[in-house]
Amino acid sequence: MKSSFVIVSFFVLGIIMGLYQLLPQFLVETDFSIYALYILMLLVGVGIGSDKKAWEILKNAKLKIILVPLTVIVGTFIGVAIISIFLEDINLRESLAIGAGFGYYSLSSIFISQISGETLGVIALISNISREIITLLFTPLFAKYFGKIAPIASGGATSMDTTLPIITTFLGKEYAIISVFSGIVLTILVPFLVTFILKF
Repeated sequence: MKSSFVIVSFFVLGIIMGLYQLLPQFLVETDFSIYALYILMLLVGVGIGSDKKAWEILKNAKLKIILVPLTVIVGTFIGVAIISIFLEDINLRESLAIGAGFGYYSLSSIFISQISGETLGVIALISNISREIITLLFTPLFAKYFGKIAPIASGGATSMDTTLPIITTFLGKEYAIISVFSGIVLTILVPFLVTFILKF
């Protein structure tokens, strides 16, 4: 749990520094996060490439690996459908669209804002950020009590990037490929599912 809190602490520190303008203007105006993500993906790739166990798991998983993102989709939709019963101002279709973000808050909230208005877009943003933060904080507990696929499912689309380091730390490098694969599939599906749910 310690490493999870360290990650979240840096996130909170970043919010405070941005809120009170404690950084030089050129750092605020330039988006360095994409470069940090590139470096992160490079290092994860090096780790996977040099670990024979990771390739062995992928070889043994075969078609079963496809079940991971499919299970995330089904589980997410069942969860948000149940929650929508208790929400007065958000109907089932809107709840499903928010869930279809799978943690990809930046893209899904933009689509939802354009189609259904800014209020639902903000709700989608907060909901999907919460999914990412929950994964960052509780990956050790999820892995211990619900199995090693649970943190990958919890991370959703973020399991390929922002939550990948914490997932790899507690599950091992051999699960990184499954995590990246699931995250990529979900990331690709986000714009299609969100648009389909809200427009049809």
